[in-house]
Amino acid sequence: MSEHSAPTPTPTPAPAQQSTRVRSLLVDRIGELVTNRPELGDGLLGTRHRAALVIEDGVVAWVGDEASAPGADVRLDAEQGCVLPGFVDSHTHIVFAGDRCEEFTDRMAGEAYRAGGIASTVASTRAASDEELEATARRLAREALFGGTTTLETKSGYGLTVRDEERILRIARGVTEETTFLGAHVVPAELAGREEEYVALVTGPMLSRCGPLARWCDVFCEEGAFGRDAARAVLEAGRRAGLGLRVHANQLGYGPGVKLAVEMGAASADHCSFLDDSDVAALAASGTVATLLPGAEFSTRSPCADARRLIDAGATVALATDCNPGTSYTTSMAFVVALAVREYKMTPHEAVYAATAGGAAALRRDDVGALGLGMRGDLAVLGAPSAAHLAYRPGVDLVRAVVREGAIVSGR
Repeated sequence: MSEHSAPTPTPTPAPAQQSTRVRSLLVDRIGELVTNRPELGDGLLGTRHRAALVIEDGVVAWVGDEASAPGADVRLDAEQGCVLPGFVDSHTHIVFAGDRCEEFTDRMAGEAYRAGGIASTVASTRAASDEELEATARRLAREALFGGTTTLETKSGYGLTVRDEERILRIARGVTEETTFLGAHVVPAELAGREEEYVALVTGPMLSRCGPLARWCDVFCEEGAFGRDAARAVLEAGRRAGLGLRVHANQLGYGPGVKLAVEMGAASADHCSFLDDSDVAALAASGTVATLLPGAEFSTRSPCADARRLIDAGATVALATDCNPGTSYTTSMAFVVALAVREYKMTPHEAVYAATAGGAAALRRDDVGALGLGMRGDLAVLGAPSAAHLAYRPGVDLVRAVVREGAIVSGR
């Protein structure tokens, strides 16, 4: 091969999807190629024009000018559309039962959002069968995939018993390799006022059963959920169990969550809607990604995170959907990108980068979120000439084709 080529390491295992898998795939007639690699193109997104790429055995093996593209077993014509890395959605809650549309309607009529709304989903999830939970998770994962999301994280947190947290994670493992133990979502109703007792359950028997099914440990550090000391105990236990750390932080007000995430070396602090100068400085000086969730702010009419301030300070920012039945019932990363451009004052390129490379950083993945050599062959083809159209044409389904590990996804 010529121009830019690389060896092809073994791809990351993935859940089965209906797809056309081939040994090599040529994607050509690309109007704009977003690589997220400055050595391969221009600007933040490493863009190239009139480009092509080849995926072999599931990973990117060649990137270059269309005129010098090598052959491959199968060709995918981008029809002069934009090709970008598959979205990396690093924060979802897709294993659940029940519906909270009435709660959403009440909020739109002026009711304030409070963390206690989680309890209704917990009750519905506990009552649901494994088959019902799996059907919902697979439906939402499939919906996300056809919207261009090729890497998806999801959490437990709607069971809050040892049995239910374990089965949520077992079901989650059937749809993604990025699973997160969130037993410390809220204190369940049956243990109201007994936080210490519940934290002991989470860090003891619950973690023992759930840890082997998870890659990450998360905690909701917020008034109405868990305070700093309880959150620290959960994170320390998760780290002892060999799990990476994540924190729901500073969603409902100013608090200790962001600084705790940085102190504990968490991969991400998620929400970050209320930040003071010291929070911003801590994130900017650390390896902790600020994962912003504009869908949640849209659905709760809450103050928007200050992405501009974070980016200008040098913090790494990711965008994610927070897909859940109560406060952000969307799987659309394209919608999230458009919201971030409008509400967060991000440029379209910054938002696309945060939804791809930023999400990969939040999951500490170096194999997704970009289309550099040796990266996993995950991409979306847009029926539009540039990535900026994701914000320019909000609400329009622009994803024309999706490729995951070199397989062309089909069966929409």
